Amino acid sequence: MAIRWILAALHLLALGIGLGAIVWRARSLRSLPDGTSDGGGSLKNVLFSDTLWGIAALLWISTGLVRAFGGLEKGSSYYLNSTAFWIKMALLVVILLMEVWPMATFIGWRVRLGQGGTVDTSRANTLATISVVQSVLVVGMIFAATAMARGIAF
Repeated sequence: MAIRWILAALHLLALGIGLGAIVWRARSLRSLPDGTSDGGGSLKNVLFSDTLWGIAALLWISTGLVRAFGGLEKGSSYYLNSTAFWIKMALLVVILLMEVWPMATFIGWRVRLGQGGTVDTSRANTLATISVVQSVLVVGMIFAATAMARGIAF
């Protein structure tokens, strides 16, 4: 019983971390200067919030998999037969696909900054927009998850 509670708490904690991080990342990206940056405060905020976003994603996915398919909750057949579950998973896939470009960009930024270089921040507003869309999709996942948990069918 305690493991179910801890996993559920960690899953919800990831929501708070992740949603806060992706909104913070968007705001930090919008505050970057156009052009090239040498790693000022806003850039550090972008990279730190991106790290939190990644940690939250790992926590969400790992706890979600264990809860759905580890025999601890309602059982995999419940989830696999729920339209709300598939909506939630579709939203997750869209979020993950949208993350490919930002993730690759931020890895590159980290490498260049680690080598003492500068980064091209000219696409920061586009990356911020992606982050905003992802935050809206996370909210959509919340609605799908609560519908799923209550057996609401679509």
